[in-house]
Amino acid sequence: MIPSNIAPDADTLLVGAGQGSLHVERYGTGGRPVVLLHGLGTSSFLWRDVAPRLAADGYSAYALDLLGHGESDRPLEADYSIAAQATCVERVLSSLRLPSAALVGIDMGGGVAQRLASTKGGLVTHLALINSVGLDECPAGDVASLQRDTARYALRVSRGLLGAAPLIQGLLEGSVADRVHMPARLVARYLAPYAGSDGVTHLLKLARAVDAEDVEDLPLGNIRAPTLIIWGEEDRWLDSGLAERLHGSIPGSQLVRLPGVARLVPEEAPDTLTQLLLELLKR
Repeated sequence: MIPSNIAPDADTLLVGAGQGSLHVERYGTGGRPVVLLHGLGTSSFLWRDVAPRLAADGYSAYALDLLGHGESDRPLEADYSIAAQATCVERVLSSLRLPSAALVGIDMGGGVAQRLASTKGGLVTHLALINSVGLDECPAGDVASLQRDTARYALRVSRGLLGAAPLIQGLLEGSVADRVHMPARLVARYLAPYAGSDGVTHLLKLARAVDAEDVEDLPLGNIRAPTLIIWGEEDRWLDSGLAERLHGSIPGSQLVRLPGVARLVPEEAPDTLTQLLLELLKR
């Protein structure tokens, strides 16, 4: 949790990103920028216990809602792929007049961060990947299940039998090692952008957009930014060997495994995660 002496308030920005505008929460001003990227089913809210701590240490933390997620725009005909999201983040950096930034990405957000770090290296000063998709492990098992069952879910939605709640709840509760870290009130908070039948249809559209071709052939050997791979060992959706393979593919990277923690490290171990990020940023 955030210590009582750290103000959690953020500046809320709406930043143009080509296909639409992204909702950005900025903690701290004037410090070296750190951009925080969430995964499918979550939003900038995921970083509420991490971003203020980074700001308290003198950094400017930008927690983004990726296009189509959270409070960002969701154009009907938009491209929500990892590659398109990377382009949106690049445009946000440009709009914010940030020539470079540290990138922290979890799950699908880690794929976005990898694309930028490996193909737009000058933009990325430091890279942290938290239980990130990558190489031939994309999408993760939870999203792959949504993709396989899209037709069945769509039929149930058309009959008024399904909202997003069961899907989001399954994604979130399966992404923590201990359900105490994902109580009903948190599930409801993450569910808010996907209320109603339109919401579940949109969630399935976002899931379908996650494609292996956006990450499997990335030139990870080109990454020169100091890189930290953080892996919650209880992740049930990604092969645990992916952490070592990413570590071996990114020159000079470091790997830290967290026992008793699953994918949503910011929910289960925010203090440990913040300390690891601060150590990386000082490299």
